[in-house]
Amino acid sequence: MTTAHTPNGRTHHTWWTCEPRRLHRDHAEITAQFPGLVWNEAGAGSWEGRLPRWPFERPEPEHLTAWIGEEGLLVCLEYSQAYPMVAPRLVPVDPLPEPFEWTQHRWHVNGDASLCLLRDDVWTGRESVVDLLLKAAGWRIEYALMKHQTIEQMTGSGIVTDDRLDHFLAQPPSPEDTTDHPELDTGGQDGPSC
Repeated sequence: MTTAHTPNGRTHHTWWTCEPRRLHRDHAEITAQFPGLVWNEAGAGSWEGRLPRWPFERPEPEHLTAWIGEEGLLVCLEYSQAYPMVAPRLVPVDPLPEPFEWTQHRWHVNGDASLCLLRDDVWTGRESVVDLLLKAAGWRIEYALMKHQTIEQMTGSGIVTDDRLDHFLAQPPSPEDTTDHPELDTGGQDGPSC
């Protein structure tokens, strides 16, 4: 059992003190699917590391590495002490979204720079965090398509099971599309935040 001691002498138990089976489940599922992530039990706990560039069931598109490089998203999955009732935060570390992309519906990034991965879904506490990590891996690819101005907004359901964007990845990006395109800070004025 891991506990946190406060200056006033009170002892706070971590979420996994109350939910040890959920911690065991998360460890088993994450280490099986994403062995590059490392558990850190500081605070409410987190997983950090790099996701595979294509952890999906269908074949990887031929020119995916031309769009995102050899590696997938470097991410931090952060629990709160309210987990599993409250979904964990997934924060992209590399690439790190630019501040003007935060809170904009089309980038799927919240105002605190965490990913908005539950737009049309509801978190009940029974879902697997692996599903969120898969969505984060897909976000990395859609982010590259956005940065290359190939698409104007990310898909609603993500690309985990939706192959509608795969044809873009079957060919390399156009040379003129590989430069970074600066945008004005719209402060989320182009639509609702996630």
